[in-house]
Amino acid sequence: MLQVAFIRENKEIVLNGLAKRNFKNAEELVDKTIAADEERRAIQTELDAMLAESNKLSKDIGMLFKAGETQKADILKKKTVQLKDKSKDLTENLQNKANELQELLYLIPNIPNEIVPNGVSADDNINVFEEGEIPVLHKDALPHWDLAKKYDIIDFELGNKITGAGFPVYKGKGAKLQRALINYFLDKNTAAGYEEVQVPHLVNEASGFGTGQLPDKEGQMYHDAQDNLYLIPTAEVPVTNIFRDVILKEDEFPICKTAYTPCFRREAGSYGAHVRGLNRLHQFDKVEIVRIEHPNNSYAALDAMVNHVKSILQELNLPYRILRLCGGDMGFTSALTYDFEVFSTAQDRWLEISSVSNFENFQANRLKLRFKNSEGKSELAHTLNGSSLALPRVLAGLLENCQTPEGIKIPKVLVPYCGFDLIN
Repeated sequence: MLQVAFIRENKEIVLNGLAKRNFKNAEELVDKTIAADEERRAIQTELDAMLAESNKLSKDIGMLFKAGETQKADILKKKTVQLKDKSKDLTENLQNKANELQELLYLIPNIPNEIVPNGVSADDNINVFEEGEIPVLHKDALPHWDLAKKYDIIDFELGNKITGAGFPVYKGKGAKLQRALINYFLDKNTAAGYEEVQVPHLVNEASGFGTGQLPDKEGQMYHDAQDNLYLIPTAEVPVTNIFRDVILKEDEFPICKTAYTPCFRREAGSYGAHVRGLNRLHQFDKVEIVRIEHPNNSYAALDAMVNHVKSILQELNLPYRILRLCGGDMGFTSALTYDFEVFSTAQDRWLEISSVSNFENFQANRLKLRFKNSEGKSELAHTLNGSSLALPRVLAGLLENCQTPEGIKIPKVLVPYCGFDLIN
């Protein structure tokens, strides 16, 4: 979340940033937040003064008892009892006001970086890079859901029987190709300096709030009410929360982690042809990269992450493009996001396969993730994350773009991982 001092001291910057996001009722929410902070600070000032007076009275009482002036001391003791009762009420009021302020801060999204373009939807995103030739397919080319059935590598109906729509079953070479992609992505990431970690697939509420999925994405997450745990929508949540309530040393930067996890998203209200096959699932596999950075280096780190994802797609020989997201299409927590899309030749459209984002100190403020700077003062770190990569649409792109009359040719870089070069 944004720091309340930043909001108070930079109201116009905040409102301009929220306007770029097309955020409704921004001024009303910001004014409520500033007012709640002023009330909280006023209560804190009154409480501090009362506690200071109480401490002074305690010292005076001790001196009076030593001097044998018991009657005067007893009068002051009665006054301290009154002060304690008042301070108890003020402490309760302070906590209530702090909770109110926190709830308001949770509702305010991050401020977009100045290079984020204006816009209201995905149509306003800017194409900043494009690479790879879109293949010309043979006349009998099929979309990936028909290829999956033809070669018996993914069974959508069986997944629907076992669980429901959006939970496919991978079979035979389909399952091996899935595992090959996961291992390949992890190897690429670790070779680039990311330490692999295995993390829980369920997180507590504090973790959800820490990275900003709560309360913003609560309706999209699977929730176990009995234990109040959430199935993760991305490995970003548990991996970044490793550093919740941590104070780092400046020489520990950069911290780079990678993790493979299944991901779970309800995707409520998603219907139509655009969600067919692997296009949108409730359970899918993803390899994630996460970086914890010094604020001075986070945008250089973002560029490095973008170039890293580029290198993977180049090796897979998939046609792709990179979009800089506009204010209206950005995630709640992001200051700047680049989306990668692969071209689905059989569907004749682009499919998102990765988002790479810099959150600046937005998540770190929620996480209380700090470091000691060169002056010995605590400062919020910057957090970044990216998909490297999300498997379903990568797999869809591979199946469609690599299909031939003889079968689906496996990219050379994956052959050592899956043990075959053709699905037929």
